[in-house]
Amino acid sequence: MTHMEERIVLQQGKALLADPRLNKGLAFSAAERDAFGLHGLLPQNIDTLDRQVDVAMKFLDSLATPFAQHVRLRAIQDSNETLFYAILERDLEKYLPVIYTPTIGEACRKFSEIWLMPRGLFLSWPERDRMDEILADPALHDVRVIVVTDGERVLGLGDQGVGGMGIPIGKLSLYTACAGIAPHQTLPIMLDVGTNNEELLASSDYIGWKHQRVQPAEYDAFIEQFVRAVHKRWPQILLHWEDFAAKNAAPILERYRQQLCVYNDDIQGTAAVTVGTILAANFASNARLSDHTFVLLGGGSAGVGIANLLLLMMKAEGTPEEEALSRFYIVEKEGLLTTRSPSLDAGQRRFARADWKGGVGDLAEVVHAVHPTVLIGACGVGGMFTEDIVRDMAAHCKRPIILPLSNPTSHAEAMPRDLFAWTDGRVLVSTGSPFPPIKHQGHLRRVDITNNAYIFPGVGLGVLACGAKHVTDGMIMAAARGLAAISPARTNPEGNLLPPLAEMHEAAIVVAEATARQARDEGVCEAFEDDELRQRIDRFVWSPEYQAYKKG
Repeated sequence: MTHMEERIVLQQGKALLADPRLNKGLAFSAAERDAFGLHGLLPQNIDTLDRQVDVAMKFLDSLATPFAQHVRLRAIQDSNETLFYAILERDLEKYLPVIYTPTIGEACRKFSEIWLMPRGLFLSWPERDRMDEILADPALHDVRVIVVTDGERVLGLGDQGVGGMGIPIGKLSLYTACAGIAPHQTLPIMLDVGTNNEELLASSDYIGWKHQRVQPAEYDAFIEQFVRAVHKRWPQILLHWEDFAAKNAAPILERYRQQLCVYNDDIQGTAAVTVGTILAANFASNARLSDHTFVLLGGGSAGVGIANLLLLMMKAEGTPEEEALSRFYIVEKEGLLTTRSPSLDAGQRRFARADWKGGVGDLAEVVHAVHPTVLIGACGVGGMFTEDIVRDMAAHCKRPIILPLSNPTSHAEAMPRDLFAWTDGRVLVSTGSPFPPIKHQGHLRRVDITNNAYIFPGVGLGVLACGAKHVTDGMIMAAARGLAAISPARTNPEGNLLPPLAEMHEAAIVVAEATARQARDEGVCEAFEDDELRQRIDRFVWSPEYQAYKKG
């Protein structure tokens, strides 16, 4: 619908003002105030959306901290979704770090203290027999994308219990702000199976189920019940898993990826945006993936997911698998993953080294021994890329690619300004959290953010546009290539690796097109012609505009 079309509305009075999808605040016209019984409930002034955005942004600017801004924006979202997204549309680059990383970490920690209004669904273990009943709410009929978490591994913060709900809310805000997927077609879900965070269990403020996390057999049964209930309610849903512990994330993805359209952003999204960033860096360094030696600090679901996608891309370039595997070194806190390492999971085992002759293989030892060209941090521990390690790497590499991806900001493996200083400005760097611009050779340079928001909104939009039944590895590879294709470094080797955050919507469209074409080529969606793809995408793109209301 355009803003010129009238929308039939059944609510009136306070019920209308209490519906965040319909509320327009002071922008209700005089005729609408007559028709819907709003006189006396609103001040006399009649405003426009643009003016409301101006007022809201002025107040946001007056707040002392990003967290205070986050709380205010969430309050606006829960009262007037159109206004919320109009604010983000006005300046996404400014507010993305407020509604998502790094500020979302503090919001998750304080979720119980700041929670005021219901948003999304809380499916708890004690109420598991009510799951079908809860999902049956008619208001959820048109849901197309679900982001679900169990809150066990939130960013680098660990178990946050129901506080993890802040992540699905934030992710879905970006599905809408970046890709334009309508808010009413998105649903955040928290699977409350308890928490092992003793501080939360002891807190009188904690609003979740105060119980230790259920045992593995019970947990697996709960996940199975949830997936079956979701698939029954929404057979064509895109089910996005978020912030599950490493022991559960990959097994859940593999268990259900052929049953319905599922996606794990920690594994697939992180991998796609990282590989897209490296492909962009290759424009600047005039290299191919097969030219690189990769050292990854962190062998969890994110690190192994990145390695797996890089391996697939190298094989697609024509590199034999054995040769490609020889390019990877994954380092955990105990040292390099080798075939002698205890308790390797299936993903780690694939990249474990059988040829390591050194000691435990800490990061410094591995970097010194193998002379990597790409250093990736996904360990969740700040400061791990030390000056000695970076200088050692840079001594053997003309354009070192260094990606400290852990967030929030305090967990970054290195500060971009230090990386520039330690490599004499030769580094190609992108981070997992936002940093201020760096002054180098008299010029300010924007610090790229390898943020999953470059990937998952576009993947979701592409899936909806083509009706994909599954999210395949090929689709994730296509998303990474799509992102690299719009890198400023493609035409300017000294340019940034990624587009600015202000161009997230354009990036989402490119990624959506690449994802949908790959789905079609693999036969996991209905057939379509290239010239109709943009029309398919546009059908799912919503804009934050007020419509005129007509009483039903």
